[in-house]
Amino acid sequence: MKEKIVLIDGHSILNRAFYGVPDLTNSEGLHTNAVYGFLNIMFKILDEEKPEYLTVTFDVHAPTFRHEMFAEYKGTRKPMAEELRQQVPVIKDVLKAMKIEIIEKAGLEADDLLGTISRLCEKKGLDVSIISGDRDMLQLATEQVKIRIPKTKQGRTEVEDYYASDVEKVYGVTPKEFIDVKALMGDTSDNIPGVPGVGEKTAVKIIQEYRSIENAHEHVDEIRPPRASKNLKEYWEQAKLSKALAEINTHAEIDFDLAKARHGNPYTKEAYNLFQRLQFKNMLSRFDVEVSVNDIESSFCEVTDRAKIDNIFAEAAQAECVGAALSKDAGNVLPLFAHPSGFGRIAIAYGTDKIYTIPCDMDTDMDYLFEKLSEVAERAGCFSMCGLKDAMSSITGIRKENGFDVVVAAYLLNPLKSDYNYEDVAREQLGILIDDKTNDAGKACYEAYTAYASVKPLWEKLRETGMERLFREIEMPLVFTLFDMEQAGVKVEAEALKIYGDQLGERIVELEKEIYSLAGEQFNINSPKQLGVILFDKLGMPHAKKTKTGYSTAADVLDKLAPDYPIVAKILEYRQLTKLKSTYADGLAAYIGEDGRIHGKFNQTVTATGRLSSTEPNLQNIPVRMELGRLIRKVFVPKEGCVFVDADYSQIELRILAHCSGDEQLIQAYREARDIHRMTASQVFHTPFDEVTELQRRNAKAVNFGIVYGISSFGLSQDLSITRKEAAQYIEHYFETYPGIKKFLDDSVAGAKEKGYAITLFGRRRPVPELRSSNFMQRSFGERVAMNAPIQGTAADIIKIAMIQVHDELKKRNMKSRLLLQVHDELLIEADESEVEEVKSILKDKMEHAAELLVPLIVDMHTGKNWYEAK
Repeated sequence: MKEKIVLIDGHSILNRAFYGVPDLTNSEGLHTNAVYGFLNIMFKILDEEKPEYLTVTFDVHAPTFRHEMFAEYKGTRKPMAEELRQQVPVIKDVLKAMKIEIIEKAGLEADDLLGTISRLCEKKGLDVSIISGDRDMLQLATEQVKIRIPKTKQGRTEVEDYYASDVEKVYGVTPKEFIDVKALMGDTSDNIPGVPGVGEKTAVKIIQEYRSIENAHEHVDEIRPPRASKNLKEYWEQAKLSKALAEINTHAEIDFDLAKARHGNPYTKEAYNLFQRLQFKNMLSRFDVEVSVNDIESSFCEVTDRAKIDNIFAEAAQAECVGAALSKDAGNVLPLFAHPSGFGRIAIAYGTDKIYTIPCDMDTDMDYLFEKLSEVAERAGCFSMCGLKDAMSSITGIRKENGFDVVVAAYLLNPLKSDYNYEDVAREQLGILIDDKTNDAGKACYEAYTAYASVKPLWEKLRETGMERLFREIEMPLVFTLFDMEQAGVKVEAEALKIYGDQLGERIVELEKEIYSLAGEQFNINSPKQLGVILFDKLGMPHAKKTKTGYSTAADVLDKLAPDYPIVAKILEYRQLTKLKSTYADGLAAYIGEDGRIHGKFNQTVTATGRLSSTEPNLQNIPVRMELGRLIRKVFVPKEGCVFVDADYSQIELRILAHCSGDEQLIQAYREARDIHRMTASQVFHTPFDEVTELQRRNAKAVNFGIVYGISSFGLSQDLSITRKEAAQYIEHYFETYPGIKKFLDDSVAGAKEKGYAITLFGRRRPVPELRSSNFMQRSFGERVAMNAPIQGTAADIIKIAMIQVHDELKKRNMKSRLLLQVHDELLIEADESEVEEVKSILKDKMEHAAELLVPLIVDMHTGKNWYEAK
């Protein structure tokens, strides 16, 4: 049986992967999507081919013969995207770690290397597979050399295979003649100019008849169509150059040692460590290596002796810093002794040689361990965990004064990551890579040690970045506020929720019948494909947008049609109601606890801006724009003897914009408590203040809030259903009215470009890597982020300060009232009926004085017997 070699066109596959895989970055901010996609393709090929030899070729970015000779064509190649460029050395490092032969040579392009190596290997009697996304490679196909072209379809990699006979079958020409086809039709991706007006079909037809461009040129007057004949005469020199550009050199001078290409076991320890660093976790299962044990593992110790356990807790209580972890692993515990919390062991670290794991057993149950750990938390100088809030219901002694959450600290330093765990912190702060195969006891020790050892480097980095105070005075106190809010929960009337869901269901059925009647037939309303056929083929509506799978029925398309087509308005209502029913009416019921309350989670390490997010369920997304959506708030009620008090900041982001920009006119308007939207309308539309119409005010409101988010003339034109030119004039007049805002926004973008991040009034940093992107859309997004992040981030900081102060004041006064929810700029309090006025006073004071701005912070307050009334 013949031996086989696989040759991979490195840059081609990396490039294909870059554009085929969504952007990925690891915790160091390194783009990894091209590397990830390359490896996926390579693994698929290796699994299929099982070759004895493997080599990857790369271009060397130095002038080559063809670059020099045809610089006006090849020299116009689009420069490599920076996000891709930074991944080239990474994939080379990965391949070297996997002991895979890499060949590159100055003066030669990768395809010349591939052509030469494939010829040499074929002569040696090997079967050859060339992996490339470049169809130029088809010219190399023989009955021993197979060209494999990977394609990504719906997230899956498929591969087209071509031997010489396949090239003839598909293209109607031989592999050698394929060069002439490329010479005529050109290739924009490789800057081969070709002959203008000659497409693939015409090029193939010409070469099928004349076998080469030279022979075709000799019979140029016979060529049809006449345009192809005329252009081949006129662009003959360009056609010859194109052929020279397209033809691959198969006799290049290179030193190729087949023995070095021998493919062994690529799953080395070095590669494993690199895969971990790159965070390719789902690829680690391919490795069967003994990962080197971190030095710290030698200090891990499992303790079961009661006297030793007591001694450990006593020592830890006196320590300057203690790291702790709770593990779901129940060790040897029988189900009879399982703890309701689900935790089965703890780990504790208070020195590099003091790292212990203690399992729950018949002599040492979890309640005892929690009690002793609570004592440590209360007495230690610093008590640190990876996710402090989730442990606070079990460890009751944690104090604001000494609590430290390393995940929250790490999030502040890199808020672009939406998911942090102790492995990330260990890698980033301590340089420790933790083997996924580590047992539960070992993982618990690693987590406790990470919590202990990361405190110092995290403090240093927070100081260096100016975020120490933000962490100490806002983010860490907030952990305790959020814990109390989650424990309190909010009461939901289950029966009222069911009735609400039934009402939605009845209206949904009515809408279905009305839609079918207007359509003249029944169809799946939830199917975009079927809906597109009904609206645009059958009913002939305008604004049709074709996609790969049919017509687009996205909201922006339907919104334009709704005013003129009743069926579309009903479809939009149907969509809203079905989402309301599934997500809220039906979805919320699953979260109601035995106490009749929903205890959702508030997450402070998810959003890049610093805003909180809400999950299990997401109470921040409860609809407010449509009345039927707002009605769901009626099912949220206070406990008996209480009422809801709801406080909402009035235009907080615009007020922050006034402060940050220092725009005198906007500041004065807020100080005089004028209607800011009416005033803006008056200025922008050159209309006396008292004569501004409601439409003008509404449009000015869209401009006011749009400016905060860096809205473009296109975006504003879409929002207001006006022309792009009119929208541009609105924005221009706005900046003439508030010149300070224009300067602030421009300075924000310039500052973020220079520093790499935007910053809030409280020092919170939001990295903006998009500003360095080679992609125009990404850079534009980055500019909008740079404008908005200081505003939205400051608003997030202010509401957090208000939450902490309101919560603490209620506790300080030993009141029965409790803070339950935070939704964007709104706080909801379950106020005892005897404390309502006092609660209102606290809310007004703490919220309006959470920050001292150049303009007043104003709070709107309402009370009610349910959330709907209070809002």
